Amino acid sequence: MAGVTADAVPKPSVDDEHSPGRPAPGPAAIRPRATLVAAGELLRALSAPVRIAIVLQLRDSGRCVHELVDALGVTQPLISQHLRVLKSAGVVDGERHGREVVYRLVD
Repeated sequence: MAGVTADAVPKPSVDDEHSPGRPAPGPAAIRPRATLVAAGELLRALSAPVRIAIVLQLRDSGRCVHELVDALGVTQPLISQHLRVLKSAGVVDGERHGREVVYRLVD
């Protein structure tokens, strides 16, 4: 925020932070380790721009590898590599139709 000084940003008053009817913030709930590990794996699976683009392509319908190659303009080996990561993280699943595998997002 270039040109904005700390004085220009309004600070919340005590009344804003502890309004009647609004509970005081408490410590965040600690999640089970398995939940945290699964969340970490999901975030890792979505950490590459190509994988995000694949997920966006699969939002509405399933697609085979060559359709993803055409839509994203990257090589087939790269698409296949990223699909393996997404599949191992449980983000996508593939269903064989003849010689092709159609990938879809997992519900």
